[in-house]
Amino acid sequence: MSRTQPKPGWKSKIHEIIYEADTPAGKFFDVALLVVIAISIILVMLESVSSLNLKYYWHFYIAEWIITIIFTIEYILRIIAIKKPKNYIFSFYGIVDLLSTLPTYLAFLFGGHNLLFAVRALRLLRVFRILKITRYIGESNRLLLALRNSRPKIIVFLFAVLIICVIMGTVMHLVEGEEGGFDNIPLSIYWAIVTLTTVGFGDIHPITPLGRFIASFIMIVGYGIIAVPTGIVTSEITRAQKNKIPTNTQVCPHCNETKHMDDAEFCHNCGKPLHEH
Repeated sequence: MSRTQPKPGWKSKIHEIIYEADTPAGKFFDVALLVVIAISIILVMLESVSSLNLKYYWHFYIAEWIITIIFTIEYILRIIAIKKPKNYIFSFYGIVDLLSTLPTYLAFLFGGHNLLFAVRALRLLRVFRILKITRYIGESNRLLLALRNSRPKIIVFLFAVLIICVIMGTVMHLVEGEEGGFDNIPLSIYWAIVTLTTVGFGDIHPITPLGRFIASFIMIVGYGIIAVPTGIVTSEITRAQKNKIPTNTQVCPHCNETKHMDDAEFCHNCGKPLHEH
């Protein structure tokens, strides 16, 4: 006689809802969490407006406590649902989740609400959880792969730009000198960087015809330079689209490891099964 497989426990169900995005319940949880995070960020921004904070202080206060309680329950459930809680607690998202929850309690116990305002703004980092939604994870992985592959080329490109700024800054110091406001080479390099990036603060500007000619040349070069990193990343994105990118959102309930292959049944980190049957 065949034995019936035991049903997954309540912890497994919570883990499937909170940590996964490939089930209806998981998708709903992620979207609901994203809405709460968005509301929280909007409240933080509105509280920074003095007139609104004075007029709606208690509304903001009550809403802040409601959101904090929601985040607290979510944080506790994430710890309970995983078999090695420290893997989540000390992970990037674990630390962000804790920092986004603590300020309200600390302000209540010790005061100093305004001092903890900036820490509450860390909730903005939680928006990155949208990348766990299945419909976006494939594209986000392609973008991350393209950026990772572009890194050596972009570093070389930035190094070349830095060399150009040093040379042009030195030349402008020799051409303009102190009379034109180019008192020293570091200040002239600063001007070259500002001009090359087409920002142009206008706090320093050439006054001689030769200096203006060099400045015009740097500005034109700056427009051309803008397109270089864009082309590098676009090329890598095109290359990444030709390859199959895993979209598995399964998180190991044992070690909290992610980035598994689509058909994976076992964790590539600890070897434990990803699904409890």
